[in-house]
Amino acid sequence: MVTPAVSGHYAPGDLTDAVLDALTAAGKDVEHLMPADLAPLDQYHLGGTGATRGLARLAEVRAGMRVLDVGGGIGGPARTLANEFGAVVTVLDLTAEYCRVGAMLTERTGLADRVTFQQGDALDLPFVGGQFDLVWTQHSSMNIADKGRLYGEMYRVLRPSGRLALFEAMAGPVQPVHFPVPWAHGPAISFLQPPDSAQAILTRAGFRVVTWNDVTDAMRAPASGPSPGTAPDGPPPLGIHLLVGPQFPVMVRNYARNLAEGRVVVIQAILDRAMVGKGRED
Repeated sequence: MVTPAVSGHYAPGDLTDAVLDALTAAGKDVEHLMPADLAPLDQYHLGGTGATRGLARLAEVRAGMRVLDVGGGIGGPARTLANEFGAVVTVLDLTAEYCRVGAMLTERTGLADRVTFQQGDALDLPFVGGQFDLVWTQHSSMNIADKGRLYGEMYRVLRPSGRLALFEAMAGPVQPVHFPVPWAHGPAISFLQPPDSAQAILTRAGFRVVTWNDVTDAMRAPASGPSPGTAPDGPPPLGIHLLVGPQFPVMVRNYARNLAEGRVVVIQAILDRAMVGKGRED
């Protein structure tokens, strides 16, 4: 199971007022939001909305597709998949506050009929087997040591010809990682796998690689560029720093350094649920 330390890292307290105040300060109509209004805040991964759209195209997301977003946070990618691609998305996240705020924002964007939230553990997914066409995950596996169980659960909830779309930070050839980073203040809750090891675990879980792209070079510029919380005159009202807290600027700098030094790599991949009899039982 996921440890309390991981849950604590992503437990910022009551976010509702902070998010609504930030949206108001940014000039947004909080009663009638557009998904794009939330982009500075709700795409908690490298590359932002562009990375989400790129993965969606690679995964061939289409109208009516049933998607499970594992570790989906406050729902930015899920709302993108629903609004721009017509998918029906369930967000699963460990942090109850993220789910609560995500549902509130989804209601205010008019997407509550296509995006729902459920608090839960990725190592024990609260869904019956074969329920989803696509399992989706962006920057969510770094805190999970038991990758075999994680990928087995993802396999289990996919229909027989379903797919897994992932966009993940993994261990580079140079170690150790410089901390803090956005997913961990220190090594106790950071469990990056090298890409070869991750691919082998995925294969043992029953997946077949369709596409496996190392996109580290493309992600170095977004990681090293200006970001919310790092400007000399302070952060703008709306940004990921609201979810992370005051250490966000140093986390961003360390992430960029880790990418530049080969300590972290970023993988974009699509895999098929190609085999029968793998994963956990229902």
